[in-house]
Amino acid sequence: MTSKTGGRGETGRADARSRMLDAAVRLIAREGVDDVRIARIAVEAGVSAGLVHYHFASRDALLAEALEHSYEIAGDVRTVPMQDGAGALAQLAGMVEQCLPLPGAQRDDWLLWVELWLRAARRPELRATAARLYGRMHEWFATAIAEGVDTGEIPPCDADRAADFAIALLDGYGVRALVADPQLDVDAARREVWAALTQRLGVR
Repeated sequence: MTSKTGGRGETGRADARSRMLDAAVRLIAREGVDDVRIARIAVEAGVSAGLVHYHFASRDALLAEALEHSYEIAGDVRTVPMQDGAGALAQLAGMVEQCLPLPGAQRDDWLLWVELWLRAARRPELRATAARLYGRMHEWFATAIAEGVDTGEIPPCDADRAADFAIALLDGYGVRALVADPQLDVDAARREVWAALTQRLGVR
């Protein structure tokens, strides 16, 4: 009986933590981490303010964990296998799509990244989080490009450098699309990223 109760308790704590992180992602994206109040997160998540304070020692810790949580949710989408017959270029096109600030969850993810960039530039303790998240994105792109080289769909290239190039393109064009630059909306950003990336990879 004790072990079963304990199991339910662990599950309940995990669910509460997930709700807190979901709420934090929404509120940080909407208001910025400096304006987010613990009480608001608690109300949004349906938990006590004390529980939120227990899990997050500081705003930096809250931002770092919200980003990790957001990335994990996005990772569930990213690891879905491609349809049968889809090649490396189709996979890369889908990856580019998932990394643009499209309305909804992807735009919220972008707003969290902007918060991370600003705070990590000033606070060394957040730089490890930024490096870890960028490292995972780099590996995702480098693996896809290397697989395309193996299948012959992409000419031989340095997959690591090509991955860095892809991420730099997405960061640069994505920011302009995020701030609603009238000269470069999300559709234009998609076209420009894809044109530059395929040119770099030597494919049509």
